[in-house]
Amino acid sequence: LSLAAIYESWTVPMAVILAVPVGVFGAVAAALIFGQSNDVYFKVGILTTIGLAAKNAILIVEFARVLELEGRSAMAAATEAAKLRLRPILMTSLAFILGVLPLAMARGAGAAAQNSIGIGVMGGMIAATFIGIFMVPSFYVAIRSLSGPLRAPPKRVPATMPGE
Repeated sequence: LSLAAIYESWTVPMAVILAVPVGVFGAVAAALIFGQSNDVYFKVGILTTIGLAAKNAILIVEFARVLELEGRSAMAAATEAAKLRLRPILMTSLAFILGVLPLAMARGAGAAAQNSIGIGVMGGMIAATFIGIFMVPSFYVAIRSLSGPLRAPPKRVPATMPGE
């Protein structure tokens, strides 16, 4: 609902919402590969992954929306937005992935909890970053083609008093 209010549309936030399952699938796949259980720590990691996957998608969608309002086609806007935001998304995501690496490799007391969070978040962010960077522009173009052209909001004209 917040995204719909910000964009004054239901169609544009759908590209963001469709990108979230990519991160969740990555987290679940990583947990299965490394034999992690579906415990409360893993679920906290999934919540973190959902937030970060949505953040990356919002960056691309917002730039694409601005470029489309400037007159570019949805395809050109989405492609340019992905190119412009690729480096910042990769930098923040890789920093995060490397930051949780000690959690994923933890040993000793409490290691099971740390491993659950670390492996889940790491797998989710790898998928959300490297698959999502291609899927979000595709979702944006598909949704924009279904919803019609994007229009700038009408300009507000100040009201005048009668007799002026």
